[in-house]
Amino acid sequence: MMELLDPIVLTQFAVGGILAGALYALLACGLNLVFGVMKVINLAHAELMLLGSFLTWLLFTTFEIHPLVALPFIMVVLFFFGYGLQRVLIERIVGTTELSSLMVTYGLAIIMMNLGLLIFSSDFKAVPALQGAWFLWDEIIISIPRGVAGIVALLVTLSVYLFLEKARIGKAIRAVAEHADVALICGIDVVKIRMITFGLSAAMAGAAGVMLSMIYSFSPETGPDFILKCFAIIIIGGMGNFAGAFFGGLLLGVVEAFTAGFISTQWAEGVAYMLLVIILLVRPTGLRGKAHA
Repeated sequence: MMELLDPIVLTQFAVGGILAGALYALLACGLNLVFGVMKVINLAHAELMLLGSFLTWLLFTTFEIHPLVALPFIMVVLFFFGYGLQRVLIERIVGTTELSSLMVTYGLAIIMMNLGLLIFSSDFKAVPALQGAWFLWDEIIISIPRGVAGIVALLVTLSVYLFLEKARIGKAIRAVAEHADVALICGIDVVKIRMITFGLSAAMAGAAGVMLSMIYSFSPETGPDFILKCFAIIIIGGMGNFAGAFFGGLLLGVVEAFTAGFISTQWAEGVAYMLLVIILLVRPTGLRGKAHA
């Protein structure tokens, strides 16, 4: 037990948790962005992530394109895929009940999963593009694939946050999220903004898929594990709050790392839901959520 309390060991847990949490945060922020703007719960978000993972695998195995080189291309492809998906399907359920969005996106997730099984089979895939480890202060070991994935995930998430805060389109997205009717009166094309938002969310999911492919094995049936964690994160951070999902993802990653280190990896798998219960008991609206009148 004393060895686990060693500062080096604790730092190792913390760094590993932050890197894992960065990937969770990237995926959850994209999901929360759609909910914040449209009040649509997208159960197919993890399947969009896996689409990014399989595109990465195809480019790597067929053309030997490194995942980091493929990242911008895959994000663009997922953006336009999400943009078109919003225009053709999701826009029809905006403004309806949340149950409608759950049913439609659940159906979409099942379709995408089964198409993935038909095309790629149920065999697990991996992209061994990076190997080795970094040594910090000669004692803290960081897997290079996990380190690169975590850093890139943080950079992508922070870039999207700055885009939402500073760019004209980003400000329009925030305006639609605050009050779509007022934004429409002010001359903002609300329908187009929603398509851009869903495209941006899909691009973030695709980026998470690229990072996922370098550190985990994946199959078309991998999605449910990630979508459940995403929902736990956005409830912990606050529904519809981008920054809340970011901090929620980091928090989950760190808590999972310490739970795995001090107890077991089996307990770490369920810690998201225990953390969810604790946060809801202390603060029902989540860490950064606002109470509704």
